Amino acid sequence: MLSESPVPRAVLVFASIAVFILLLYGASDSPPFLSSSSSSSGYSFNIFPSLLGGSDSQIPINGGDDYNKLEKVLKEAAMEDKTVIIATLNEAWAAPNTVIDLFLESFRIGQGTRRLLDHLVIVALDEKAYRRCMELHTHCFALVTQGLDFHDEAYFMTHVYLEMMWRRIDFLRSLLEMGYNFVFTDADIMWFRDPFPRFFLDADFQIACDHFSGNSSDIQNRPNGGFNYVKSNKRSIEFYKFWYSSRETYPGFHDQDVLNFIKFDPFIESLGLKMRFLDTAFFGGLCEPSKDLNLVCTMHANCCFGLDSKLHDLGIMLQDWKTFLSLPPTLKRSLSVSWRVPQNCSLNSLHQHDSPEKSVQQTVGH
Repeated sequence: MLSESPVPRAVLVFASIAVFILLLYGASDSPPFLSSSSSSSGYSFNIFPSLLGGSDSQIPINGGDDYNKLEKVLKEAAMEDKTVIIATLNEAWAAPNTVIDLFLESFRIGQGTRRLLDHLVIVALDEKAYRRCMELHTHCFALVTQGLDFHDEAYFMTHVYLEMMWRRIDFLRSLLEMGYNFVFTDADIMWFRDPFPRFFLDADFQIACDHFSGNSSDIQNRPNGGFNYVKSNKRSIEFYKFWYSSRETYPGFHDQDVLNFIKFDPFIESLGLKMRFLDTAFFGGLCEPSKDLNLVCTMHANCCFGLDSKLHDLGIMLQDWKTFLSLPPTLKRSLSVSWRVPQNCSLNSLHQHDSPEKSVQQTVGH
């Protein structure tokens, strides 16, 4: 029998390694965990320099792979005036029959909101959230931060929660620098009507409230960072930089608390930033529910702790809205129709809301 030659063996080993490398990297434009879809503008995980190097680092405005991928998603989703709707999503809220399903359903059954889905970009913070987004929606962008894991439920004021909130602020600043206006919305906000007719035309930054004083210009209002509409200009960009950098001035606080501190800062006035606070009659939440379903645009599951509680009360919100839509027009206008929530959500920090006899359920006799 002939002896085995060492040369063919070396060739085979080299060929095997080469094939493995080609298989691993040959489709570098596709997500490493998911094939690209011809029907969805989805992209793989990207790490922006701005999210790694602190407040002084910038997204590569003049180009780069991260910039180009994000720019493509934003361009495909943007309205004519370069406005996009942005929501962030992690694995805990992306699971089937959970927050993301309720969020998207609200757009589909709201008045004038279905078309807004064309302008919604869901920013996934982990792999499973990205996969689920690609199953459900057209415009998905995957964003991770090196060394941080956002896939689990982020419990209020934990380290992961704070990091997630501040990364969100820095990411939104990047969008402004790219020239895009945005409506940012938490995914636990139900969209029941098109909110754009209720926005102020002259404001640079307008934000929903946990408590609304009755005056949209009153900085004593208690804003909620889960819903805001921001126009891209020099004032808003500098404001977001100041907001993000202020996390170092107020360590251990989340973005909403810091906003409540800095809204009084003379620097805001010196910027000339036009800040307005949105009326809870139109942009309500469990902290201060919108009392009239004839007016409500959005409802937020704020002042609520725990995913199970949120899911329960969000489901009740959607049921109440469907019941309201089923009423004859005369009854919609004549009855003082309100909500059956909060139920499972914590009542400790909620304001007094309408009595049960005014709820949708009892109004229609269920």
